[in-house]
Amino acid sequence: MDSRDNRTTRRRRSDSRPTSRPSQDSYSRRPASSGQEPFSRRPVSSGRSAAQSPTRRSASSGSGSAPRVTTVRVGDLRREQQRDARRSATRQPSTRKSQRPTRQPHNRRQSTDLEDRQRRVERQYRSHVFKLICALAFVVLLIGGGLGVYFSNLFSIQQVQVEGVAHLTDAEMTELAAVPSDTTLLRVDTAEIERNVARDSWVASVKVTRSFPSTLVITVKEREVAAVVQIYDDTGAPSSLWALASDGIWLCPIPEEGTPEAETVSPQLLEDRQTALLITDVPYGTVPEVGAVCEDPSVLNALGVVNGLTTQLRDQVRSVSATAEDNATITLQSGVEIAFGDDEDVRNKERVCLEIMEQYPDSVSYINVRVVSSPTWRSV
Repeated sequence: MDSRDNRTTRRRRSDSRPTSRPSQDSYSRRPASSGQEPFSRRPVSSGRSAAQSPTRRSASSGSGSAPRVTTVRVGDLRREQQRDARRSATRQPSTRKSQRPTRQPHNRRQSTDLEDRQRRVERQYRSHVFKLICALAFVVLLIGGGLGVYFSNLFSIQQVQVEGVAHLTDAEMTELAAVPSDTTLLRVDTAEIERNVARDSWVASVKVTRSFPSTLVITVKEREVAAVVQIYDDTGAPSSLWALASDGIWLCPIPEEGTPEAETVSPQLLEDRQTALLITDVPYGTVPEVGAVCEDPSVLNALGVVNGLTTQLRDQVRSVSATAEDNATITLQSGVEIAFGDDEDVRNKERVCLEIMEQYPDSVSYINVRVVSSPTWRSV
């Protein structure tokens, strides 16, 4: 504290001095005593230059000793003042003390942390609630919009497109599908339409699809006509022709050409009457039924013989006589008759027939391969 007071005193004294450069005369400072002026003018000695600074006189420790005079330059004094000012500015104990963070009590810190944690929990809760409300609002809007479109007249069915049919007419398909007129592509029951169409004997499989914006597509896979069976009445006279599928399903009766019934069926069915395999001589008592499975053994045996042939011989078959379940006789387009018997070992029987006809071309009229190991044939 004493040194600080001394510096402050010197600063005040230096501030009271004139800042202009002194004249040729120097000033000496003496300690003021009783009845004596504090400052006195003295002539400068001849050994000192006129540019020197005023002198500072410091008192000695002893009361009776002569005062000692110290010469201080003005520049040095100013530098000392600036240095003291910087030191005092850098220290500033009160400022540093105010900048130092105050230590809070332990209980108060805990309460502050608890409040911050509660605020964070509340913010997270409000955020979750807001997100949940937005999600629920979006779901409600989505469901409402979907129900509005579902029950509206949007995507109404303007066209029903049928694919894959050759033996069913447009009128028959319209009656089978029974698509409601007031329905739309969104409300239509495709499974029910598939069940309705699959009831027909010609349909092997069916698939109903939607083609937006206004078309319903019905894709049908029909059964193939494997043979045309000649049915006889109780008098033995031919009564009707029936189309038989390759899987043994009775398809439908085939009307005579030129009759009113022929105008209501597909032209493809009349063409099958001329090109399909003809099974004749079916025993009396065979009663076909649309969509039913053929259970007549003679017809099934004849159908098995024809289906077992390769294309090399099957393409030449014109008709099959099915007089019994183990007696099938095929007639080729060339007029050659081949007695196959049952439908066992058909490929070996076919091989023997082809060898005989190749060995005796245009001279064989009948071949019997019921026993494949001992075939017989007859020439024209």
